[in-house]
Amino acid sequence: MMTRRLLQLFIGLAMYGISLAMFIRAGLGLDPWDVFHQGVAGRAGLSIGVVVIIVSFLVLLLWIPLRQWPGFGTLCNAVLVGVFADIGLALIPAFSHLVGQIGMLAGAVVLNGIASACYIGARFGPGARDGLMTGLARRTGWSVRVSRTLIEVVVLGVGWLLGGSVGVGTVVYALAIGPLVQLLLPRFMVPAKLPAEEATGKPGNHGQAAVERSVEEPLARNA
Repeated sequence: MMTRRLLQLFIGLAMYGISLAMFIRAGLGLDPWDVFHQGVAGRAGLSIGVVVIIVSFLVLLLWIPLRQWPGFGTLCNAVLVGVFADIGLALIPAFSHLVGQIGMLAGAVVLNGIASACYIGARFGPGARDGLMTGLARRTGWSVRVSRTLIEVVVLGVGWLLGGSVGVGTVVYALAIGPLVQLLLPRFMVPAKLPAEEATGKPGNHGQAAVERSVEEPLARNA
């Protein structure tokens, strides 16, 4: 089980970084956080992968007043997504015709959904940005939806002012990624063990309920 979880985590994070590169090469707009990353990268003269890594660790500093602690997957996410985004940009060509751009955008959305389900389902902790949303919701009493919307509106606006790419891809991502992750997550979720299972190594009477709860918890981050 641990081998599966680690493979799923690392493959998911690699795919997430590649999907970011695909969004950029499609040239039709990015998701809110990556609009911000792209805007900062353009102004700072850094690669977007480096900016993703720097912003990830800065966001983790905001976890401190929220009394939230990163998991192993959180730290891997902070580093590997940026690394693979730069690798993807080095390997994937840009498209100058609309058909290619649309195909690249569609592939990016699907790959991002699979990647999200993989790394969330591995149960090694949320990414820095997801954890900020859930931590803010827990500390303020706001819903995850309100916390997420507030944060993403702010980073989208700042990123756009800095020159990040906003377009149809931004809207497609916002509408598609939640339902896509919800559809895929049950297929990748590693179920948590119940206390009785941990003691005996055998499924307890409520094993199915535990699996259902393990699926529902990460979905809150996409609500």
